[in-house]
Amino acid sequence: MIDTRRSFLKKIAAASSVFPFVELDVWTRKFNEDPTTLDISIFSKHLQFLDYKETGRMAAELGFNGVDLTVRPKGHVLPENVTTDLPKAIQDIQQAGSECHLITTSIESVNNPLDVDIIETAAKSGVSIYRTGWYKYSNDLSLMESLEKFQIDIHHLSVLNKKHNIIGCYQNHSGLNVGASVWEVRTLLEKADREYFGTQYDIRHATVEGGKSWKNGLRLMKDAIKMIVLKDFKWGKENGKWTLINVPIGEGMVDFDSYFKLLKNYGLNPPVSLHLEYPLGGADKGKYEITVDKKVVFDAMKKDLLAIRNLWEKA
Repeated sequence: MIDTRRSFLKKIAAASSVFPFVELDVWTRKFNEDPTTLDISIFSKHLQFLDYKETGRMAAELGFNGVDLTVRPKGHVLPENVTTDLPKAIQDIQQAGSECHLITTSIESVNNPLDVDIIETAAKSGVSIYRTGWYKYSNDLSLMESLEKFQIDIHHLSVLNKKHNIIGCYQNHSGLNVGASVWEVRTLLEKADREYFGTQYDIRHATVEGGKSWKNGLRLMKDAIKMIVLKDFKWGKENGKWTLINVPIGEGMVDFDSYFKLLKNYGLNPPVSLHLEYPLGGADKGKYEITVDKKVVFDAMKKDLLAIRNLWEKA
C-alpha cells in the first residue's frame, strides 16, 4: 500500500502548482480506499508498558489497523537510539501482525541532527507520516514574529521530507503553545511544501479552543489535513475550579456526528490515531509501569475503537 500511495503522489505532483491543495484531498482518500471505514492506529503512548512485539500483537488483536509509535523523549523509541531501535520496533510490530506507518515525535528543526536522523530512519523503515513537537512562543518576539520564524523551520522540514518521501504534520493543541488556534497552524504552513507537510487535525483540541466555531476551523484546514487524532472531553469542576476532563469516545462534548459528516462531505478519510487521555492507571500518561490490570487498558481501547467505527458508519 505504501508504494502505491507514494507512486500516486508522484503522478499528481505536477498538478500542484496549478491546484495546490487538490493532491491533499486525493491523498487522504487513497490512504484508505474504503470510504465506509477508517484506518485507525492506536497511539503507542498508551502501550509503553509493553515491548514492541506485544504492542503490535495487542494492536492487531484489538482490531486496530496499526500503531502510531512514539519516537520521542520518554517514548517507545528514544531519539538518540532511533537508527537502531526504530527499524527493530517496526519489524517487531509487523511480525506481531500489525503495521506502523505513523510516528509521533519531538521534531522541530533540520538543524537538529537527531531530528534529521528520525526523518531519514523513519522514511527508510516505511513510515508515511510523522507528527512534530510543538513550538513555544518567545517572550522576546511578538506572536507574529515567532510564527514567521517557525514558518522557516517548517519550510525546511518540508524540503527534507520531500527528499525522503515522507510527510510531516503539526498538531493543533489547546493551550499556550503555537497551534492552539488552527489559524496559527495555517500560518505555520504558508511557506511549506504542502504535499510533504500539513496538519494532524485534533477535533478534541479544536473543540476546546473553538467552541462552536470549530466547523469554520475545519473548513479552513481541510485541504491541509494529513491525519487526524480522535479523543473526547467535557468541562467539569474539580476542587471548585472549572477544568477539562478527558472521557471515553462519545461521552463528552466532541460532536462526532457533525464532525464525521463534514469529513465525508469534504471527501476526507484520513488515517486516524486514537488517544485515550482519561485515567487508566498511568497508561493514559505513557507510563512504563501501570497501576491497573492490563485488561482495563485493553478493554478501554476496544470500547473506544468500536465507538469510533460505529459513529463513522452512522454519520
